[in-house]
Amino acid sequence: MLKFLSVKLIRFYQKYLSKGACPFIPSCSEYTLEAILKHGFFKGVCFGAYRILRCNGFTKGGFDKVPDKKSDLKWIY
Repeated sequence: MLKFLSVKLIRFYQKYLSKGACPFIPSCSEYTLEAILKHGFFKGVCFGAYRILRCNGFTKGGFDKVPDKKSDLKWIY
């Protein structure tokens, strides 16, 4: 239920509120959506929150993929 609701909220944000000014590829909302779909609600939201904290005026941006292996998640554990 939380996963479904969060996906709907992110899609609403992307369609109606997003201005498309994210320096990262994929954008922060796309990254969070992919993280939720790959890792579930709680881990996905953690990934998204960490990404949004890194998305500021002092970052260079660039390509940043959602980790898909447990070995890529070492910073969480």
